[in-house]
Amino acid sequence: MHGSAKEMVNFIREKFKIRQCKNFKSNKRVCLNYHIGRCLGPCVNKVSREEYMEQIHQIEMLLDGKIDKVINKLKEEMTQSAISQNYETAAELRDRIQAIENISQRQKVSNTNINDIDVIGLAKNELIVCIEIFFVRGSKMIGREHYFFDNLKDMEDKEILSGFIKQYYMNNLNIPSKIMLREEIEDKESIEQWLTNIAERKIELKSPQKGEKLRFIEMAEQNALITLNNKEQDKYDILNELKEKLKLEKLPRKIESFDISHISGTFMVAGMCVMKDGKINKSLSRRFRIKTVFGQDDPRCTEEVVTRRLKHSIENPKGGFGELPDLILADGGITQIRAIKTAISKYNLTIPVYGMVKNDKHQTRALIGEDRKEIEISEKLFNTITTFQDTVHETAIEYHRKLREGAVTKSVLDEIEGIGEKKKQALLQEFGTVEKIKNATVEELTKIKGINEKLAKTILKKLMEKL
Repeated sequence: MHGSAKEMVNFIREKFKIRQCKNFKSNKRVCLNYHIGRCLGPCVNKVSREEYMEQIHQIEMLLDGKIDKVINKLKEEMTQSAISQNYETAAELRDRIQAIENISQRQKVSNTNINDIDVIGLAKNELIVCIEIFFVRGSKMIGREHYFFDNLKDMEDKEILSGFIKQYYMNNLNIPSKIMLREEIEDKESIEQWLTNIAERKIELKSPQKGEKLRFIEMAEQNALITLNNKEQDKYDILNELKEKLKLEKLPRKIESFDISHISGTFMVAGMCVMKDGKINKSLSRRFRIKTVFGQDDPRCTEEVVTRRLKHSIENPKGGFGELPDLILADGGITQIRAIKTAISKYNLTIPVYGMVKNDKHQTRALIGEDRKEIEISEKLFNTITTFQDTVHETAIEYHRKLREGAVTKSVLDEIEGIGEKKKQALLQEFGTVEKIKNATVEELTKIKGINEKLAKTILKKLMEKL
């Protein structure tokens, strides 16, 4: 075991009272470690699970190099112990804090030598950035980590790497003597000085042009690319295919769709769904009540809803609707496409619009343009479009059902003599919907407080007449 690692293990055993038994089964009595103050005695329930796990959590943070967090936590416990006049515990915590500060200072010096290097590689596509770090100690790679970042595609690689280094090494105890990058960043000297001050020894940022160190950078970049592809390939493939098949100018990172729902022109509503970076984001779904259209006219309803939706983003880009979509997929054919384009033209926008058409069995059949030609797409994209169309349809249907049931509840139950607000709420709380009340038995209804057999029969009769 490395000397500094052995020192840390011994320190943990001495300062943290965790079990060191080889046999971890529950015991009937405590061992010697408990009596000499080296264990909390969890095997015989001398300590609560929460208190013991807090010790484990602090050890994990210590091993992760989060020294400041451990010290701050212990200082809080020490203060609380002093307030509670538990001075013995407060003194013990004070000694532990001092010991941690001492060992962390020693390890800042001893943990790193001239051959300790971190190698940083970067890969990105139009959606996401992946940074991979190789940890090279004594000319051997001992580990690696990777991190993902969104919305950085407009930043240069140098800028991304500079920001990452500042964030990553801010609270890192084990800063190596050298950090290897593909190319030199603009604020190299100021970052080197900042890292040197943190580590209290010289830290360098290097961009090797040949040899073993350059090969490490190339390996880190290759691993970052593989990691990125494995994570994002399916979503990226879908968006890239849409871009190519629909001849779009840019990747359609934000796609929206709308669907209208009503019964013969009544309870007219619309649902809106959003696909962000190839994945349906239900938190961005929106619902609308139709305000200006009366009667059964789905295209005009669609035009109204899309007009209102676009207005939200134009007037408040940082509001709940967010940025404008890169693509709108109409739930329907040519009439729906034209209705959406009419709404877009009101604001002189250029948002591509295509239709998601269904067959006679109400199943997604294809994508079409305004020229009515069906666009051939892969099975993967077809399945994604089908799910998207089903989702927006369900969103509209659910909202329509909610409004209809609310109206039915208000009109039907309120019309029954003997049913006041309290009884109505009790019925709905018990059965959930008016439909389930209608299907209940007289015996089930009479279990509700205030409803006798006569009133129960009246309720069932009225609901059968109305529904």
